[in-house]
This record gives sequence, structure tokens and C-alpha cells, in this order.
Amino acid sequence: MPGDLPPGSVRPDVDHPSVFRALFKAYPDALLLVDATGQIVMANPMASDLLGYAPDELVGLPVEALVPDAIRPRHAAYRAAYGVNPRPRPMGTQMELVAKRRDGSEVMVEIALSPLHGEGLPYVVAAIRGIGAYPRVKQALQRARYSEHVAQMGRLAVDTRDPQLLLQQVPAVAVNGLEADLCAIFLLEPDRLAFRVASGIGLLDEEHVGARVPNLPDTPLGYVLNAGRPVVIENYAAEQRFSVPDAYLRAGLVSAVAVPLSDRGRAIGVLTVRSRRAQTFGDDEIRFVESLANLVASALQRAQSEEALQHAQRLESVGQLTGGIAHDFNNLLTIIQGNLQVLEEHPAVEGDAYAQQLVAAAARASRRGAELTGKLLAFSRRQVLRPSRVDVVTMLQSLADMLRRTLDQRVRIEVDAAPDCPPCLADPGQLESALLNIAINARDAMPEGGLISFSCRPCETLPAAALSDLDTDAAPMHAFVAIAISDTGTGMPDAVKERAFEPFFTTKEPGRGTGLGLSTVYGFVKQSHGAILIDSALGAGTTVTLYIPRYQERQAAGSGDESGAGLLPPGLKVLLVEDEPEVRAVAQAFLQGLGCRVIACANAEQALVRLGTEPELDALLSDVALGPGMRGTELVRQVRARRPKLAVLLMSGYSSELAQADVSDPGLRCELLPKPFTKAALAQALARALAAVRAG
Repeated sequence: MPGDLPPGSVRPDVDHPSVFRALFKAYPDALLLVDATGQIVMANPMASDLLGYAPDELVGLPVEALVPDAIRPRHAAYRAAYGVNPRPRPMGTQMELVAKRRDGSEVMVEIALSPLHGEGLPYVVAAIRGIGAYPRVKQALQRARYSEHVAQMGRLAVDTRDPQLLLQQVPAVAVNGLEADLCAIFLLEPDRLAFRVASGIGLLDEEHVGARVPNLPDTPLGYVLNAGRPVVIENYAAEQRFSVPDAYLRAGLVSAVAVPLSDRGRAIGVLTVRSRRAQTFGDDEIRFVESLANLVASALQRAQSEEALQHAQRLESVGQLTGGIAHDFNNLLTIIQGNLQVLEEHPAVEGDAYAQQLVAAAARASRRGAELTGKLLAFSRRQVLRPSRVDVVTMLQSLADMLRRTLDQRVRIEVDAAPDCPPCLADPGQLESALLNIAINARDAMPEGGLISFSCRPCETLPAAALSDLDTDAAPMHAFVAIAISDTGTGMPDAVKERAFEPFFTTKEPGRGTGLGLSTVYGFVKQSHGAILIDSALGAGTTVTLYIPRYQERQAAGSGDESGAGLLPPGLKVLLVEDEPEVRAVAQAFLQGLGCRVIACANAEQALVRLGTEPELDALLSDVALGPGMRGTELVRQVRARRPKLAVLLMSGYSSELAQADVSDPGLRCELLPKPFTKAALAQALARALAAVRAG
């Protein structure tokens, strides 16, 4: 075709040097002309921009100056090998290439080498392209930065046991990573009616650390909490899903991303990142914020679990101590009460009104002491429970009727029972006592009157806080009845709530309480294989919820009448085993007063000897803790093996070891008589033991 030029040719009227210089200067990639010694001969403006040098600074510079320090020693060898066999070739097909800038920073590049030796020139042209601006590369680099930030916070979460450090660091990392202006962590208050600003950076005046923000569905935080997933706000001014606070708009906030904080599936707060410019928060940004939120939630969960464990360990230690004290004290009370009863029936006192008055006063004091040790045993979980089927609805209605008659008329009582509420498995008397204890505390928290509400419902899934305090080895996980007692009283501050179950801790005036009320309830619930939670805040009232195992029909077996009513046959021959001489004397006096013949022994070894020489024994009455040597439970097992028809009754003051002695063990099959006991209680227990043997 006329006017066409052959390939590779140039029109004669073109100023070749000028065109080539312009092309070199305008080329969009960085170009370096390098001679055989590795010196830079020419550099175009793009090379100056990419590598951070002034245009004249690159000329005369050895090309190794642009090579990162780590590979500089090897680069001269690479260049020498290339000089032997120069050819056009791309570099970096098998590895990532990095160029070193004048300020020491590094930039990812692609390099193509083109030798000019074929044109008779001893040069190589290096075309360098910065790839950091590529969308995919930028995304990869951004993801890497996000991952590094998360890894940094992960290391902090592992190294520190204090979640406050993570709460303080995460907002700064989030703002830095997303190039935003503000980040705040909001944690739900226990009543879930408001959020508390736990930490943040760039906070608004209205959301300073410690401030409370209402938890309402039409607020930004409430919306995120109800959504249960990350929420992106593109423009606060155009937002229609919730009401935007005026403070946000006055502060110039435009866009944001917020994610809920979750603890084992339960929302506990919100982490939000906000910007004063229109900013796009894509999947990578959302995952970054979610990762930080998960770290915060995990740290808070770990701290809460550790605190709960430490609290449980403290209570267990106190429980062991109080159980041991109660055991020793009950032995003393057995001696005191027993001798008072014997004294009361003595002919010298029986006709003396004044002496009877003194004995009665001492007996009342000893009974109060027995009640006190009973509360200690309830807390330490050393009491003997007789669990059976309890109709919770009927019990609550009966208790409410009683409280309406006895409490101040300004205190209203309500019962809200779910129609499908199943029965629970518990000791009826102890459960009613626990509910009454809580109700009395509720009344005391409302000196001017108020409302006490009882409610019960089936509970399929325990709250996370209850799970952490549950004896999962002994209790089923999904079979409970939740019994809640709520009041509209003064509520508890956190410091009081944390110690509410500790024995002897009380906020009441001296003389108005022992501090054993809630600790008794705690011990009863734990011993019943349940859980208990307190939800309270100052000025917002208190709710105490008991989670009691649900009654199963198969548990009904063997729950017959345990009244033990009946008279002892005359001349009953009883083998008495008790290591405390004065307690042994009291028990012997009671048995003789009941018309029994008594063979008294100080230990199990003596008892086994007498067992072999006394063929006409009718019953065995033994303490569980018999000092050094064989325990009462082992004595019973040996007696059962030798005399299966012998009635057996164990008595105990419930030391810490007695919690391990299950009197319902088939190897024992015996009644248990708690100390201190009266002569009448001894007679009833012994009658039940005889009846059990007759029933076979």
C-alpha cells in the first residue's frame, strides 16, 4: 500500500534522537540504562518517582544501591552471569522482587531486562514497574496488614491476663488499620438496659469512657445488637434503619462499621469504628473488625471464667472450713442438748419451776446454735437432703399466700407460673426455706414497700453464666426448672453482688442478720446439682434465679413415706458406737430412756468383736466419723455382710469427709440421724431403720 513503511523502519523526516529521548522520558514505567560495570547511565522521570531519587541522583549510581540489603551480596554474581549471556528476559517469575528506595523503604516491582548489545551498544535497559498500586496487590497487602494487626492483638491476648489491656489497645489498632477517626467498645450492663463505654479512641464527649448509653432498638448500638451481625453505615445523614444521634452529625461522622461482641452465643456488647469521610468497608474490613471483636470477647470471657473459678474455690475453701467447724460444734451441741433433756426429766428438776425455766432457756439457746450450724452445713453442702418430686407451682402459690399474710401490706406478692412448668427434684423443705430466705431479703431491700414476684418455667438451655457454675458431672445439661424471685428494691452494687454468697457477709445493721441467708441458698442449690444467678444493679432491683433439676418419673422409685413414725419394741438390744465419750453417754441415756438395752463401744474394732459375741442384737447405732481407725460407713458394710437383717442407723455431725459418704449406697442401706438430735428424733430414726429391715 502506498505510504506504508516496512516493519522496523522509520520515516526519514523523523528526528530519531529527539523521538527516542522523548519516548524514554514519557515511558510510563521506570527505565534505567545500565553499563557493563553496573553503573546507571540514564534514568527517566518515572524511575525518580518510583525509587525516590532526584533525576540527577540516579545517574552514576551503582545498580546494587537499588537492591535490598539481604540479597545485595548475591546480586553482583547474578549481574556478571547475565553479562556473559545477555538476553531479553523478565525477572521475578519465580519470586517476588523488591526494590530499595532512597529512604530505605522497599517497593514491590516487576523488572524486564533488554540488552542493547545486538545494536552494538554495551548497555542493558531495565524496565521497572511498581506493582504495589495493582488492585489485587493492594488488597493482598491490606489483608496482610490486617492479619498482622490481629496477630499482634492475639499475642497480647495470650500474654496478658488482664482484659483491660486489650480493651485499651484494640481501638487504636482498629483506627490505625482502617484509617478511621474513632473506635469505641461498648459493653452491656448486667441489666442489659444500657451500654457502658469500656474504652475507645477519638471518643465523642457524649460517649466518654464510663458513660452509659441506652440500649434501645432504634439506636445505632441497639440495632447492631438486635441484628446479631456486622452492620455497615455508608452515610449517617441518610440512615433510615435507626435514629442517628445529633452528636454524630455534629461531630461530622459519615461512615462506620459495627459488630456485636458475643460470649458463647450471648451478645455482651458492640465494637464500632467510625470515619469522618465516606469510606467503603468491604468484606476484608468487616472480617478485620470481627476478628478484633472476637479477641476482646474471648479475653472478657476468660477473665470472667477465671474470676468465677477463683470465687468458687474461695467458697469451697470456706465451705470445707465451716463444715468442719459445724461437725465439731454439733458434737458439743449433742452433749449440751442431750444433758439438758436428761436434766429436764430428772426428778430433782421436774418439780422445780425455776429450774425448769433455766433448763428451757438453755435448751432454746442450744437450738439456736443448732440452727446456725445447720446454715453453715447448708452453705458447705454437707447437709443430708431428701430429694423428691416438688410441684413448684403449688409451692410458690402456697408461699405467696403465707407471705401476703405475714409481710407488710405495702409489699405486693405476685406469682407468674408457666402453665407447662414441670415438677423439680429437690428436698421440699430446703427448697421452701431457700425461697423464703430470698423473699425475706427482698422485703428488706424495699423498706418503703414494693413488689416481690415469683415465677417458674421450664429451662431447656442454661445461661452461660450458670453453666460455668454448674456441676456438669452430676447434673443433666438440659433438664431444669428456673425459679426466679424478683423485687423492686434498692438493688446491689457490683462489689456486694460478687460477695453475696459468702458466709457471714451482710450489709444489714449489726444484730439484723448473720450473713448466712444467701450462702445457705447457694449451698442447697449446689448440693441439689443446680445453679443460681443474681441479676442486680443499684436502683434497679434484684432477681435471684434458681435452676433446679427437673423431676423425672424414673426418679420416683424408693421415695416412699419417710416419716418413720412408730414405737420401738420393748427391750430392743442396740450396739452403740461413738468415739466421743460424752456424746456416747448422751446417746446411751436416750436409748435407755426409750427402754433399750445398750452395748456401748468407743470404736468400730470393738464393735466388730461384740458383734461376734452378741447373737441377739437388734440394731446398730454408729457415728460416721470414729476417729483413728475404721469409719462408721465401713463398719456398716461389714455388719451388712455378717448380719443382713440387723437394723442400722448412722449419726453424724457432717464433717467435710461426710459429703463423700452416700447413705443411699446399696452397700449401706441405712438411715442417717443428724447431730444434735433429741430423744424423740432418735426414736423415730431408729423406728424407720427397723421398718426398713422388716420391709426387706
